[in-house]
Amino acid sequence: MSTSHLSPALLSALADGELSAAQLAGANDHLAACPACTTSALAESLLKSASARAGQRYTPPPDLRERLARLAAQESASPVPTKPFLTPRPERRFSLLGWAAACALLLISASIVLIQRTAQRTAIVSSQTAALVTEVLDQHIATLAANAPPQVVSSDRHTVKPWFQGKLPFSFNLPQDLPADTTLDGANLTYLRNQPVAQLLYSIGKHRVSVFLQQRTGATTVLSAEHSGFHVAGFTTPSLEVLAVSDVDPARLTDLAARLEHAQTATPAQPK
Repeated sequence: MSTSHLSPALLSALADGELSAAQLAGANDHLAACPACTTSALAESLLKSASARAGQRYTPPPDLRERLARLAAQESASPVPTKPFLTPRPERRFSLLGWAAACALLLISASIVLIQRTAQRTAIVSSQTAALVTEVLDQHIATLAANAPPQVVSSDRHTVKPWFQGKLPFSFNLPQDLPADTTLDGANLTYLRNQPVAQLLYSIGKHRVSVFLQQRTGATTVLSAEHSGFHVAGFTTPSLEVLAVSDVDPARLTDLAARLEHAQTATPAQPK
């Protein structure tokens, strides 16, 4: 079989089952390696199937054959020879096998493309997640290293929350009841992924905690992670994406994140 594409005449003969066994074997070998001809052959087969169905749309009356026979008998005393029914050619079975192979090839190709695209999306999401965890951790470590007071110093949630009015394109709520060894130390206005975020500063015992609240954009969300001895816990709401980072016990960090999440859902914050 030539490496060039199958001719229209050959494709038509293939759809009609009129190829010899040798021609059919060569055509099947070519279709297995040529997606373009496989598509053309499938289209030719569908066209011929549709034409055949259209030709059978109208069914003659049951007595038509009998009336035609009477008319023919009246015109001639000799019987009119009838054309014998054509028996299916042996090559047609091979043609059906060829179409089955072509369809299977198309399905396998589509599956491979889908798997590759899914793997690419997974790799992109993993890369975005790693970049976000690194950026959050860098912000937290920089805050610890600076050892400077927060931009707003207060343990009163009614002081910290209003301080962000006009500075952020969103609003949020702070939890009212915290464990005895957990305190709100203040907050900073900072940036993540080039977007303004609120950095809430908490203390759990002797451990410092940074909680970053940002407007949700549909990007990758980190629910939990660990990096360089620090733990990251987070959650999302319809309007917020929240990440908490600290070297405190993961269970305590998760508890603080859960209290913050409950504060958002118990009394939903209205967007500004």
